[in-house]
Amino acid sequence: MVTTRAASEQRAVLRNISWQTFETMLAEMGEDRASRITYDQGMLEVMTPLMPHEHWNCLLKMLIFVLGEELNLEIFPTGSTTLKREDLRRGAEPDSSYYIRNEALVRNKSEIDLNRDPAPDLVVEIDLTSSSLNKFDIYASLGVMELWRYDEGVLYIYQLQQGKYIESNSSLIFAQLPLIEIARFLEESQRIGVMKMTRNFREWVKEQI
Repeated sequence: MVTTRAASEQRAVLRNISWQTFETMLAEMGEDRASRITYDQGMLEVMTPLMPHEHWNCLLKMLIFVLGEELNLEIFPTGSTTLKREDLRRGAEPDSSYYIRNEALVRNKSEIDLNRDPAPDLVVEIDLTSSSLNKFDIYASLGVMELWRYDEGVLYIYQLQQGKYIESNSSLIFAQLPLIEIARFLEESQRIGVMKMTRNFREWVKEQI
């Protein structure tokens, strides 16, 4: 086992873990927990986010809902729901996830099964100290169409094309808006406060559309 501790998260990596052990851990740990689990063909990572990590994740969630309101889009948030498929021997719990284009298909569901349900349209990962790039192949294989990664004051947007993520300056889900600008608003919140930043972001979105 290798354990990494940082100011924004704690991680433990286990190797040679069977799918059954992964499923057992999920069941025993339950849903009411702070830690997030990633499984990739025998390698398992348990990550516990600390306050800085969750702060940026919460701010991004607020801005995503502003986008939904201003663009008149329905959004079904699924948080850190476990996304997994046994046939691929892969699974991950993102920092946050959202159904937007496929919102109507899951609106009334209490459980997501990727063997019959679509993957979330958008997954967000916060990378303040440790990269989640190893999750890209997992999310691509599960069919997540767009991935956002916030890392050291920069928002990276990736779109799934032919099974691979391609970096982009804009979002296909949100009307091709240049959402890499979100990072500027997130950083601005440290100077002017969260609510004023959110109002500024709303005005910016209105100007763009």
